[in-house]
Amino acid sequence: MTKWPKGIRAAARALREDLWTAAPDPLSHPRRPGWLEWRPALAVPLVLAAGMLMILNTNDYAFDYQLGTDFGLLLAGVQSVALVVAMYRPIPAWWATTLVTFVAARSLTDSRFPTPFPWTAGGLGVQAGVLFLVALRVRLRASVTVLVISSLSGLVCLMHAPQTSYYQNADVAIPVFVAATAIGAALRGRAVARTRLVEQEELTAEERARRTLLEERNRIARELHDVVAHHMSVISIQAQVAPHLVENPSEELKENLAGIRENAVEALTELRQVLGVLRSEDPLSGTVRHAPQPTLDRLDDLFGNVRGAGLTVTRRTSGEPLPLSPGVELSAFRIVQEALSNAIRHAPGAEVRVEIGYRPAGVTVRITNTAPDRPAPASPGAGHGLLGMRERTAMLGGELATGPTPDGGWEVTALLPAQPPAAPTDPAEDTP
Repeated sequence: MTKWPKGIRAAARALREDLWTAAPDPLSHPRRPGWLEWRPALAVPLVLAAGMLMILNTNDYAFDYQLGTDFGLLLAGVQSVALVVAMYRPIPAWWATTLVTFVAARSLTDSRFPTPFPWTAGGLGVQAGVLFLVALRVRLRASVTVLVISSLSGLVCLMHAPQTSYYQNADVAIPVFVAATAIGAALRGRAVARTRLVEQEELTAEERARRTLLEERNRIARELHDVVAHHMSVISIQAQVAPHLVENPSEELKENLAGIRENAVEALTELRQVLGVLRSEDPLSGTVRHAPQPTLDRLDDLFGNVRGAGLTVTRRTSGEPLPLSPGVELSAFRIVQEALSNAIRHAPGAEVRVEIGYRPAGVTVRITNTAPDRPAPASPGAGHGLLGMRERTAMLGGELATGPTPDGGWEVTALLPAQPPAAPTDPAEDTP
């Protein structure tokens, strides 16, 4: 018992949606074949056809149906305007043409000679054109619904036909309506299929590009693992074994070798994190799970490592510390780390001063080193450190300034916002 009311309510909702609230397809679609797109030129022949049908319908309603010139002109005008409006609002236009047909048929009381009923010749053309545009613009269920209602309205008029001379044309009109609806629905179905095909091709291309990128990332990860991780592991093992190969090693030698091993182990740990980021893209969602990244709280550990390499480092913090986004924390740490690495390579024996200044808008990181006390040995590095710092800063919407100091040293200053601007690229992603 409860299924019938639910079914009736569902059918009523579907009917209301199809005949009242449903929005038609857009007039133009970027993926739709060009010959199916609505062009301004299409309106010209449609307006001409509407004008010709208006003249024909005015004659039919005013003289054949004997409804009077004014009333006949009104009915014909409504139908012709509805035919043009159907390009943009097909369902309201269909309502208008169907209502005009019903009113004209019910208003017929006498005719001079046998006349087509319930559709005039022009009215049949208008109704067929509107049904074609409805099928072209709305989904199949709605177009079939309006076709059925149009046919039933004509049959109802025939059931209450006036006692006058006429010949019924439903046996011609209904097949014409069916053909117009079928053609419109077929064209719409073809357009929808083409649209879905193009969308699928775009998705396939995006998936292919994403998989290519993922394969390249995996290749880079393999190279890093096979080359860098291997050498760092060898360094760590050699540093651990070296004290046992020297008779009575000094404490200073032991400390230096221990520092070498600790740095190698830490480098391996961070390298594994980077490899995890490179390999952790979810093939289904395309997301990347980020490994824990270093922050400014770990600067003291970093300073301890570089002091073991013979670099004198002092730190100064000003301002009230404020919460920073993970990307800003990571970039600030990496900028300090890279600046210290450059000082070790290019300014041996120099003194380095690291200043962290918190301000309401973000944080200022300044690293300054004095002139080296001896010539720097040749470095095999590729020189990508400054470029990496600039990329990190630009990605966060900050500013970076680098250059020599008056006393022959070098200075790096980065102004980073507390929260980076929204962007599709996540600044917290660490790259080697």
